[in-house]
Amino acid sequence: MPRSNRPRRRATSGPTGGFSGGLGPPDNDLERARAGIARRESAPDGEWIVRSMTARNAEKAYVCPGCRRPVEPGTAHLVVWQDDHLFGSAVGLAERRHWHTNCWRGRTYRYR
Repeated sequence: MPRSNRPRRRATSGPTGGFSGGLGPPDNDLERARAGIARRESAPDGEWIVRSMTARNAEKAYVCPGCRRPVEPGTAHLVVWQDDHLFGSAVGLAERRHWHTNCWRGRTYRYR
């Protein structure tokens, strides 16, 4: 019989274990767990989703909207987006910003 050119599937860990198709877990699930769980914060300007970014996962440079300074690669920081955006949560996610942790914490004091 001719040999198949299709790649072989990985074995699953049992009838109910494993993942669909035996392909294994998505690569980003472990990184999400390491980066922290997104949490919801309320402020006078709306509902926000805040997620911590570890120094290990911070690979690009961003500009912090709080202090207008760069968030350098390798610096732990927060990724923040508006959950109750006027045009929906998908638009809010697309407009997410990277903040220094102290800049995000200090921004709520402007409202008091």
